[in-house]
Order: sequence, then C-alpha cells, then structure tokens
Amino acid sequence: MQTDINFALSSLPLPVRLRPGTPMNDLELMRFSRENRPLRMEREENGDILIMTPTGSRTGDMNHKIGMILGLWAEEDGRGVTFDSSTGFRLPNGAVRSPDASWLVNERWDAMTSEEQDGFGVCPDFIIELTLPSDRLPQVKKKIVEQWLPSGVSLVWLIDTESRTVAIFRPGEEPELLHDPSSVQGTGLVSGFELVMARIWG
Repeated sequence: MQTDINFALSSLPLPVRLRPGTPMNDLELMRFSRENRPLRMEREENGDILIMTPTGSRTGDMNHKIGMILGLWAEEDGRGVTFDSSTGFRLPNGAVRSPDASWLVNERWDAMTSEEQDGFGVCPDFIIELTLPSDRLPQVKKKIVEQWLPSGVSLVWLIDTESRTVAIFRPGEEPELLHDPSSVQGTGLVSGFELVMARIWG
C-alpha cells in the first residue's frame, strides 16, 4: 500500500498540511504515521494530513503524568479503558484526531470488533487536551466545540499551561473556566476521577 507522498518530511518546516493526490484511508494513514515517527499526524475532514512536531520535553513530561494518573485511576475504577496521545480516533466526518489523553467506557470498547480496536476506534467519552506554548488556543477550542463534542465526547478538559487554567467543555453547555485550580474533579461517566494540578504544573 503506497502513498504518493515521496519526499523527506524532515526537510519541511513543521507544522505542515499536506493534501495527497488520493485521500489516505485508515490503513494508509497508520502506515504513513509509523514510517514517519516521532512526527504526530491527524487527518482532516477533507483528507488533508496535518503533520506536527513531537512535543517538547516539559510538555511530554506533563502529558505522561496526566496519562499515568488517568490510567491508574481507570485500572482501579474498572469502568473504562484509557489511551495515550499517540492514539487516533475516527470522527463521524472522516477526520482522525489524537487527544493527549482519553478514556472510553467499557461497554463501548467491548462492543467493537478486534479489527476496530486495532484501528482508529470510536470517539472516547472523556478527553484531556494540554496546550503547547505554540498552540493557538482559539483553534484548539474550536476543534473541541465543532468536532469532539458533536462526535460523542461527553467531557473535555482543556489545560492551558501558560495561563494555568482548565476549561471544562460539555455538550450543550458554555465552557466552565477554572483559574489555577488545586484539582479538577471528574463528573458523569468519570465521576470519582481527580486530577491534582500540583502534580501537573510541577
């Protein structure tokens, strides 16, 4: 399975948006991503491939801590499964997105076939996004409101490392903004989960 992108991605200034002559299907995108690690890739609704740089060390450390805390809680809680920032999810509009950390209730995970679990599965129920210093916050918020929430995600936490704020998004509601919170409490499907921010800010 070959794509028509045959140049060195390392020679391009990142992030970059590419439009293959023929849109990549899921298998082609997974192969293309594996061949170009550690670059991060997402597929847009129109088939464009968004290629981004790996995270910096400080952001990577925070991402790891968030995923570890969520994973340990989920293992003890037993109601769902967690995924790291390299996991892609296919949205109903055909886009493939990769949140920084995510959680999916067991019933939806178990309803998928093995093939679906090995690919880009259904959208998670809960995601956490961590903004990078180079991120444009309005675009991240737009992605949450226009893509994640309409696709079935019931709760999103957007952590802005520069302003030390956490924005909480739920379908049909205005975002709730927490300024330098000591911790953030899970609700709904992830009730009982707590993210102590001192462990993240460092």
